[in-house]
Amino acid sequence: MKLPLLLALLFGAVSALHLRSETSNFESLLGAKTLPEDEEMPEQEVEELETEEEGGSGSEDASKEDGAVESISVPDLVDKNLPCPEEEDTVQLVGVPGRQTCRRYLLVRRPHTFDQARLTCQRCYRGNLVSIHNFNLNYRIQLSVRGLNQGQVWIGGRIIGSGRCRRFQWVDGSHWNFAFWAAGQPSVRGGHCVALCTRGGHWRRAPCRRRLPFVCSY
Repeated sequence: MKLPLLLALLFGAVSALHLRSETSNFESLLGAKTLPEDEEMPEQEVEELETEEEGGSGSEDASKEDGAVESISVPDLVDKNLPCPEEEDTVQLVGVPGRQTCRRYLLVRRPHTFDQARLTCQRCYRGNLVSIHNFNLNYRIQLSVRGLNQGQVWIGGRIIGSGRCRRFQWVDGSHWNFAFWAAGQPSVRGGHCVALCTRGGHWRRAPCRRRLPFVCSY
């Protein structure tokens, strides 16, 4: 009678151990299965962070573009309120004999940016920055401005495009048929506006935002 009882107890103990082993295996398998789900959260956070960074860079670019628009519009607002030069700030230049005898030339000694100078010529004198089509006129202008305490003055030339697409034009729309560039000019790099040197009368590229005296033709 004792032997069957011992066998039954032994069998029950073995079954219990086997059941516990399967349970632990099942829990370990379940834990291994849920582990990737726990690891997906950082990946989602990384993706959200990258999205936010991309959004941030886009808004920053947008603000830069807005800033570029403001930098263009603000000078326009300033130019509209720009007063005409006082008489003591101007010098009437003697006209050059020939086909341009009907034109008058005026030196404005107070420095302006290129766009301000152009607008002043248009609004105050109903003309434009001077265009130069021969050496005689260039020489006469240089003689008139050489006494300035400035190295350069604005004339009406500007540069459009770059490289092989680069071309020169006068802001009054006249034909570009003459140039008097200094040595090494027009350089590959430099400003997009043209200034005349007060000593020697040669032309150089200059940044359009530089403030210089200027010559109007009207």
